[in-house]
Amino acid sequence: MTEDFRKTAPAPLQAVPFNVPKPFKYELKNGLKIFIVEDKRFPLINFRLAFQKGDINDPENGIGVTSAMASMLNEGTEKHTSKQLAEKVERLGASLSVSAGSDNTIVKANTLSIYKSEILRLIAELVLTPTFPENELELYKQNAIEGLKYQRSQPDFLADEQVSRLIYGSHPYGINSPTKDDIKRLTREQLVDQHNKLFIPNNAMLIVIGDVESESLVSEIEENLGNWEQGEIDTPEFSNFPSLDKRTLTIVDRPGSTQSNIVLANQAINRNHPDYFPAIVMNQILGAGASSRLFMNLREEKGYTYGAYSRIYSKRLGGSFEATSEVRTSVTDDSLKEFFYELNRIRDEKASDEELQDAKNYLTGVFPIRAETQTGLTNLIVSQLLYDLPENYLETYRDKINDVTLDQIQNVANKYVLPEKLAMVIVGDAEEVLTQAKSYSGDIEIFDTENNQQDLSKYVVDETVETADVSGDWKLSIEAMGQTLEIGLNLKQDGEKLSGTISSMMGEGEISDGKVKGNKVSAVAKSEFNGQEVEIGIKGNIEGDSFEGSMTSQMIPMPLEFKGNRT
Repeated sequence: MTEDFRKTAPAPLQAVPFNVPKPFKYELKNGLKIFIVEDKRFPLINFRLAFQKGDINDPENGIGVTSAMASMLNEGTEKHTSKQLAEKVERLGASLSVSAGSDNTIVKANTLSIYKSEILRLIAELVLTPTFPENELELYKQNAIEGLKYQRSQPDFLADEQVSRLIYGSHPYGINSPTKDDIKRLTREQLVDQHNKLFIPNNAMLIVIGDVESESLVSEIEENLGNWEQGEIDTPEFSNFPSLDKRTLTIVDRPGSTQSNIVLANQAINRNHPDYFPAIVMNQILGAGASSRLFMNLREEKGYTYGAYSRIYSKRLGGSFEATSEVRTSVTDDSLKEFFYELNRIRDEKASDEELQDAKNYLTGVFPIRAETQTGLTNLIVSQLLYDLPENYLETYRDKINDVTLDQIQNVANKYVLPEKLAMVIVGDAEEVLTQAKSYSGDIEIFDTENNQQDLSKYVVDETVETADVSGDWKLSIEAMGQTLEIGLNLKQDGEKLSGTISSMMGEGEISDGKVKGNKVSAVAKSEFNGQEVEIGIKGNIEGDSFEGSMTSQMIPMPLEFKGNRT
């Protein structure tokens, strides 16, 4: 029996029909726009009360006010305390939350349809009568500051901070988080004022999707939100984005880091730009998935990383193209070479018919899956309304994808993938990164993890310093959480190359990728802990028989300082 059929992939299935019910539309006298989609597949209802105002609408000298106001809405109303609200929502088996993003603020609620009236009353209560208790605000500030400490230990956050600054400049998009001082300055009066300015019905839309009867629900909405008073819609003037005309290199120093977090970014398009569909198809080919060019090159062929990706990040007023990966520190330069190879290739050479069809098949195939759940359908409709997309956007999405041509792919690649105007941001060991990446740009700056700019000269290795002798046995001590951790190193040196072993109470491991430059030492130790391989970055200075420096690991949020001597 022949099995030739195993050699040929099966033909793709017919596209699944995608029909979005037309929403019932209504507008209250106070300007609140209502959109209701009856979906009786399940006895569930999703509520979204959305405002086209977000963090970019923070008041002057009030960074973080909008997010704080949103988070504090369910911390107390004129009728209920924070605890009472939480208990009431929990008894209903529902969820009720408020969050602010760059462009929008959204009140979200999910509930069984039998509890729709109770949840609607709670939504109205949060929106119309919040009290912003002082004690809850103090707790919010404490938690936000602790959260910020954790964020500043994460490479992704540090990279985003610099990318936002470089791509958007003094525009509010350029701020990705309030500082510790911004959080400390928050006052109840600021929250009340921001609530009064942003939470007005004539700048809001209520989207309801689920097991409802439209006309009867409108009556309930009128009863709960009909007395909500209109306000004046503020239309602030934002500064322009900076003009980026050259490639720059920004390094965030995490001494001893075992990996480099690379982000290559340039300005791109806003969410409702005419080039949006060709751009996302192009990006699907370049770096949006595990079969994309970047992933196949840097991971599958070269083995530099667990993944390499790109994305088109579109907001209401602007956007960016970003290519990203986390690679071993020792292959930072090699990884950058492959990034630039692929970024130039998508511009200079037309994609193949097969690549185009694969990208289209994926995008059109995954799209209806997002609407299979009620929450997924809700999110699609909310995005359509918030970003002022056409009424038939969802119904025509797959047609727009299928209409993209190879010429359009190359055209948008040349418009929005700009290798010579990239903001290169790399979070890692600045000394190691600088050595490998400095040839890519003459415009270089270095920051520490607290966003303080550093003197570039202190990261330049003095080539005149004689290579230190670091071979032998070393006994190091780390003071952490009131305890002393003893670590032993056995180092073997061959010129500037270093290898050896490490031992501690957590076990033993091998040292690789070690280097000695002058009196500076850097290496990576690989050990096993609880059945998992752990990488520990070692970085320090040798003075005779003394060794001082720091160790880092993904298990440890902050570098651990060590001191020791050769035995």
